[in-house]
Amino acid sequence: MAKDIPEDLLYTEDHEWLKVEGDTVYVGITDYAQESLGDIVFVEFPEMNTTVSEGDELANIESVKTAASLYTPVSGEVVELNDELEDAPELLNTDPYETYIVALKVDEVPESLMDAESYKNFIE
Repeated sequence: MAKDIPEDLLYTEDHEWLKVEGDTVYVGITDYAQESLGDIVFVEFPEMNTTVSEGDELANIESVKTAASLYTPVSGEVVELNDELEDAPELLNTDPYETYIVALKVDEVPESLMDAESYKNFIE
């Protein structure tokens, strides 16, 4: 069932992935999440420079089947939005692990995040 799950990312139980680059964390949704959502048609972003706390709603993702909230797995400040998704939200379907939604500047990354092997076991 599980497709290739990139080893260089961290994962949450809410099917988000995180790519940590220094004090910047890129957040996206996993292949499992995009498959569950179906064809994604719209992404609603947070405001730039907003400070968010772990567990806060970060973005909304709408698909032909449903709408889902993306909750932030880390606390930090919104420093980048993936503007490509405004015109092409379907990128989350075609390449979920290369398509981030937002980037956050963070002080720390929680220990509770899963590595690829743990996430693979979680979804199986």
